[in-house]
Amino acid sequence: MSNILFQLDRSSSVGLQSQIRETLVTAILAGHLLENERLPSSRELARSLGVSRNTVMLAYQSLIDDEFLIASERSGYFVNGRTAAGYAASDGEAAPAADGRAGWKGPLTVRPAAMRNISKPANWRQYPYPFIYGQIDPSLFPISEWRECSRQALGKQWLDVWADDLRDLDDPMLVEQIRKRILPRRGILADDTEILVTLGAQNALFLLATLLMSRDTPVGMEEPGYPDARNIIRIHSDRMVPIPVDNEGIQIGPEVKACDVVFVTPSHQFPTTATLSRTRRTALLEAAETHDFVIIEDDYEFETNYVTEPTPALKSIDTRGRVVYVGSLSKTLFPGLRLGFLVGSKELIREARALRRLMVRHPPSNNQRTVALFLALGHHDALIRKLHRVYRRRWEELGRALDRHLPNAGAVPSFGGTSYWVAGPEELDADLLREDALSHGIVIESGSVNFARQPAPKNCFRLGFSSIAHDRIEPGIAILARLIEGQLGTKPSQRGSAEALPPQVAARQV
Repeated sequence: MSNILFQLDRSSSVGLQSQIRETLVTAILAGHLLENERLPSSRELARSLGVSRNTVMLAYQSLIDDEFLIASERSGYFVNGRTAAGYAASDGEAAPAADGRAGWKGPLTVRPAAMRNISKPANWRQYPYPFIYGQIDPSLFPISEWRECSRQALGKQWLDVWADDLRDLDDPMLVEQIRKRILPRRGILADDTEILVTLGAQNALFLLATLLMSRDTPVGMEEPGYPDARNIIRIHSDRMVPIPVDNEGIQIGPEVKACDVVFVTPSHQFPTTATLSRTRRTALLEAAETHDFVIIEDDYEFETNYVTEPTPALKSIDTRGRVVYVGSLSKTLFPGLRLGFLVGSKELIREARALRRLMVRHPPSNNQRTVALFLALGHHDALIRKLHRVYRRRWEELGRALDRHLPNAGAVPSFGGTSYWVAGPEELDADLLREDALSHGIVIESGSVNFARQPAPKNCFRLGFSSIAHDRIEPGIAILARLIEGQLGTKPSQRGSAEALPPQVAARQV
């Protein structure tokens, strides 16, 4: 042990005992502590680390229990050679490629890493003005209630629910809660055989793309639209068809009618936030029946309507089984949970269930039961009410700040949500603005990534408000306005409205 020196991080949230254990396990498995090598006595190690002897003894005992160490009476603690031998040794160096460069060049048929997608700084919480979309404010989440539901879910009473391999099944309690509590709010009636729990909306979209698309399938995609959905489509089909969006949502023209599958976000169009009008909804369903295509409805923010009466889901008025519904719990619970659901015909769900089994078998059962309890005990309903109050206040504050500092961005009526879509003058470069804003502590999303056509418009950007404090909104927008002024060489308030984009891509509130 003389050649192993380590220190403890007393500011870490990880306890000292756990830090000692982790360091010793790492050293053993990496081969830095060899078979039968003697460790310092608990007294010696405690003195060198500046901790109590009891802390070291507890760490040693846990390693003995897990067979990393062997205790020999009157001799001390030794590395268990049989445990260390069970792990392959590594010299820490990667094998060079045939051409002499490190890395692997295999016969890849697709390269998702090269696709354009939304990027966000991993440390976004450290920025003072995080206008970031799709994240939560931890101060709003009922952690005590969630912890209690998790404690119940992991108790002995339901051990068989989360410990067994369910193969392709879902937690029946969660399916029941989705059917009884969530879907009726969207006007959807379904039975258990028409619901599949997924690893978030992304998993649902990938399942549907695999089942419904081939390389030659024409697939309609909103333009601008959701980058992840666009990339999933392109992985499966060479015939993605961009379909224009205006103030009433997706346009029902010849492009739509020539497709076999059409992807839409009718409640809050991603990213422009337009709500598909009743007339367009009827026209889209009629076109699907007449021209025999399937509609994938991504209802990604179904619980964040706090301005008007909820708009029923497209699925709720579908009488011919043309719509497959995708929902997510990320916007009201938290994105890291990765739970969503799929609603479709029994035949489709049966095939999606079989395909999911081949991919991931089923979402983690402990998470499913925790969410089921969270829903059943009313905590989700209480959280939604709280989010509506807070989000509406932030929504109004951001609207006032935009009117004050970026008046020509314009605003149209909104149905709630958690972000604004803003379009500046055509010469604005939102990609450069994003980088400039980051250097001033502001996180925004440039909008060009949402467009399939190239070159994409660069004057659009998105401002999320789900994770930014109310009192940070106006100061952040004031700084952002000055950065735009610096890029354009004139104050945004001095620019004529004729220089703004047409209404269909003008600023909106998601």
